[in-house]
Amino acid sequence: VQLVESGGGLVQPGGSLRLSCAASGFTFISYAMSWYRQAPGKEREYVASITSGSGVTNYADSVKGRFTISRDNSKSTVYLQMSSLKPEDTAVYYCRAQFVRVYWGQGTQVTVSS
Repeated sequence: VQLVESGGGLVQPGGSLRLSCAASGFTFISYAMSWYRQAPGKEREYVASITSGSGVTNYADSVKGRFTISRDNSKSTVYLQMSSLKPEDTAVYYCRAQFVRVYWGQGTQVTVSS
């Protein structure tokens, strides 16, 4: 089982990034997918999720209207489009898969700074 995040980096406030999480080793279409993040010195927190099947999405209040989660089941990949980024969005972003079991990726760093 693997969840491999990519797309992180350094971006200026107000900018955009798209994170990707490529999954392998399990039946991706059956799993709900989520993004979490962890800032230095803080606990890991929920960002967004998308269900299996109908693809219903949900967002933390802090990112609602700025971030969009989506999935491409044909590519076993989940995305997080981030716009209007703020310095407080700086964190390591983790991909999570949940169904019978829970799997985590290794994380990708996002830094929002001028």
